[in-house]
Amino acid sequence: MTGEHLFGFHPVREALRHRPGDIDCVFVSARRGGRRREELQALAAQRGVECAVVPEYDLDHLAHGGRHNGFAARLRTESSAAGSGSADLVVLVEDVQDPRNLGALLRVCEGAGVDRVLIRDRGSAPLSPAAAKTAAGASEWIASERIANSRQALEALKRQGYWVYGADPSGRPPWEFDLGERVVLCIGGEEKGLRQQTRALCDGLIGLPMRGRVASLNLATAAAAILYEVVRQRSADGLAMASPVPEPID
Repeated sequence: MTGEHLFGFHPVREALRHRPGDIDCVFVSARRGGRRREELQALAAQRGVECAVVPEYDLDHLAHGGRHNGFAARLRTESSAAGSGSADLVVLVEDVQDPRNLGALLRVCEGAGVDRVLIRDRGSAPLSPAAAKTAAGASEWIASERIANSRQALEALKRQGYWVYGADPSGRPPWEFDLGERVVLCIGGEEKGLRQQTRALCDGLIGLPMRGRVASLNLATAAAAILYEVVRQRSADGLAMASPVPEPID
């Protein structure tokens, strides 16, 4: 079962709904029964996608110890893994522990046209009912994937030509960056922000100048400000105003 994968019921279901041509095979655990398994099997059959029932430990191995909830999908090698937004805009999230913050962030990403959201599995809140409620339906439309390792994901995206930026209070304002290229925006958790290894992989750190008395913004609010600068730059008028791509940080 080599190749890129999606894990969890909702990511697999939405991929079957919106981009079945990208899916090579769906895997369901032999231990998982009930409505969700029946729904995925029926949807896979309807979309003409192979669906295999496999031992639970096969999915444990595939997810490298991360959560899969008994469901996974293998993407085709040529898959664009695209959602409904721009294929040149990806958000990577790690250590966001409050499901309401995660839901709010997903809502922002969907509104800004983010193609997909990568969520580092260990340390991050699940896509729970609380997260889905806060997302106000956005979680059903944006492609979100649980990943086991931020470094591996970012290195793969860099090989595909993406520039990687991290949201950090110490960074430069977003309008000083050229965000019109293929961009990954990394968002850290509520307490400690980005992991040090993730910061080291960033080509630049983006911060928001604070003019008030509060030290920083909620992570979803900060992400909104940065992502809508991306939207502005990618409009016909805004792109001409963008600065050159900055040199990588030390």
